[in-house]
Amino acid sequence: MAASYGGREARLLEAGLALTLDRELPAVLRRLVALASELTGARSSVLGVLGANNVVVEVISTAPDGPDLGPAGLPAPGPGVLRLRVKVRGVAFGDLCVTGKRDAADFDEDDRRALEALAAYAGVAIENARLLVEAEGSARRLEALREVAAKMLAGSPLDQLLELIASHAIRLARAEGASVLVPGPREGTLVMEVVIGHTRGLRGVEIPIDHSVAGRVIQTGKAEIVAHLGTDPRAFQPVAELRRPGPAMFVPLRARQEPFGALVVIRRVGDPGFGEADVELVEGFADLAAVAYEYASVHRELRRLAIMEERERIARDLHDGAIQALFSVGMGLQATAARTGEPEVTRRLHGAVGELDRVISDLRSYIFGLRPGVLAGRHIDQVLRRVADEIATPAGVTTVVEVDEQAAAALSPHAGDLVQLVREALANVVRHAGATTCRVSLYWRQAAAGLQRGRLAVLEVDDDGGGFDPKLAPTGHGLGNLRARASTLGGTLELKSVSGDGTVVRVLIPR
Repeated sequence: MAASYGGREARLLEAGLALTLDRELPAVLRRLVALASELTGARSSVLGVLGANNVVVEVISTAPDGPDLGPAGLPAPGPGVLRLRVKVRGVAFGDLCVTGKRDAADFDEDDRRALEALAAYAGVAIENARLLVEAEGSARRLEALREVAAKMLAGSPLDQLLELIASHAIRLARAEGASVLVPGPREGTLVMEVVIGHTRGLRGVEIPIDHSVAGRVIQTGKAEIVAHLGTDPRAFQPVAELRRPGPAMFVPLRARQEPFGALVVIRRVGDPGFGEADVELVEGFADLAAVAYEYASVHRELRRLAIMEERERIARDLHDGAIQALFSVGMGLQATAARTGEPEVTRRLHGAVGELDRVISDLRSYIFGLRPGVLAGRHIDQVLRRVADEIATPAGVTTVVEVDEQAAAALSPHAGDLVQLVREALANVVRHAGATTCRVSLYWRQAAAGLQRGRLAVLEVDDDGGGFDPKLAPTGHGLGNLRARASTLGGTLELKSVSGDGTVVRVLIPR
């Protein structure tokens, strides 16, 4: 027996070397099973790979179609069966089992010792293969990161970035397809922004957050593994029914630690399911996808701000240049009209001044149109406070804004005109009042008996400046513009001012 075993020592050494030559774990495991049959003279051998709770999750056999065992377990040790555990770093990896001794009734002690030596070699080879796979995976992940970062910095479109990330996830997770889901155009939905693989036709499909695995991943912030997406009742059925996908993994996309989307990776029916190592790998690509999405969002916002800044610049140039120049021309024409003694010339000059006023009004509307961002996504009270900050605060005039929400809601279709009224009134306060404080108010007031019935919306700007006598004050363009703007709202302008006691400008708008 000893001689017999000694004759196998050289073959065991060769077997150990052969195991270490295989670089990929599946190849190592197949070679291990084949060597087990060869060294023990067994008719067949099988390796049951253990998962959580020492449950067999994968079976590798010398038989072409695998043993008729199923994942429940392997044959128990006994006559004609030799079985022992394969360990990697002291942790159980699987059970190696040989059955049916070819030239004897049962396996002997030499067979056991040979199998134990092979199992020891296998543990080292498996660990080396794992380390190599991890190293290669890390290298590929770093290369993927560099490629995505380069594309991102080069300004590649978002869809191209997401497709690149999904492609890397498919390759490294040994999957068949992948998709990236982001918030949809309607509340409570996700849209399949990028789809790679046989389900490419699903791109653009909306998925309800409340009735999908992806939605639950976003709500919980935790990745989920689905054993068979095609038959899982939790899956969104229009997606699950297309080509009946196999194992799937859903990983959340996060922005500022808050989940907002999902990266989904799918394997073919019959492929092994995903494990924790796969989750960790794909989570890295999900982070890349989230960064790309956020990066694209920031770029869109920067482009929008750049456009807004340019529009603001044009608006300022028009206001400070063109409008002031037209004012000067208008004032010159008025002075000329006062000096001429020809009635027809005077009439024409006044007509020209009126036309200039119309052009100036049109320019003001155009300037406001260049600044649509002032109202975008804001309530009227917020916009009026911003206008006060832009005009009054830099001039040292402390301004308080008080807005009745119901009045603001009723006048929301005319927000642009309200803002222009306040802008003009505050500009007059800054230029002429010499005020230190000012109040902007929007509120309801009951119409006076005998006049208009119902309520009036009142926009009021009052200051503590020097005031003036309205009867003696010349008609300026500022007051004229206020009256014209009030008229377009179907309202009227009231002006109250006393020398040394401030000014109140009030626009009454019937509703």
